[in-house]
Amino acid sequence: MKIIDKIFPVEAAAPQRDVIARAVAVLQSGGMVVFPTQGLYGLGVAALNAPAVEAIYNLKGRNRAKPILVLIDTLRMLESVAEPPSARIRSLMTHFWPGGVTFVVHARAGLPVVLTGGGANIGVRQVAHPVARAIVQAMQTPITGTSANLSGAGGCALVADIDPTVIDRVDLVLDAGRLAGGVGSTVVDCTAGKPVILRAGAVPVDEIMDVWHRLAKRRVGE
Repeated sequence: MKIIDKIFPVEAAAPQRDVIARAVAVLQSGGMVVFPTQGLYGLGVAALNAPAVEAIYNLKGRNRAKPILVLIDTLRMLESVAEPPSARIRSLMTHFWPGGVTFVVHARAGLPVVLTGGGANIGVRQVAHPVARAIVQAMQTPITGTSANLSGAGGCALVADIDPTVIDRVDLVLDAGRLAGGVGSTVVDCTAGKPVILRAGAVPVDEIMDVWHRLAKRRVGE
């Protein structure tokens, strides 16, 4: 397929149903889709499809010990990839989702080993961008949300800036124009029962910890 034939414009604020349906068809068949997230373009496959996830590692040249971010639409969908979090962690998620916080939680038993990098945890984020959210809603199952780049390279806010190797090997590209760019999500490890910041990012660390302490004072989850 020619590159021009796999790139489809998509309205960022109100994605066209036919374009979303095309993306869903590709994902359900095990294919890869480049799509817009809040700041940068992401690379998506059906998260529970092990061969499709393997294809992402191969394309990006990614270290297989590094798990891949999963995007969800609802807290109920979280249950398909993660063990139920505590009530307090759940409240923390609800406060910041959808948005720029990735929570690392205990992975549900039976997930593809390639998705978790062979570990016991998984990073999850509820998507905020209308296009990404429409895809996950239509899929009714999580998709991957790793950046659309080769491992070690920077993320891209423009489709034109994505490495040609990526564009050549994916099955579909949804072009929403220039995205906001900026830093990635703040990554919070919740596997020990309280938040540990692994990476500063879009949401200030102080804001996250302030909400956590307020939840503790209210004795949420006790």
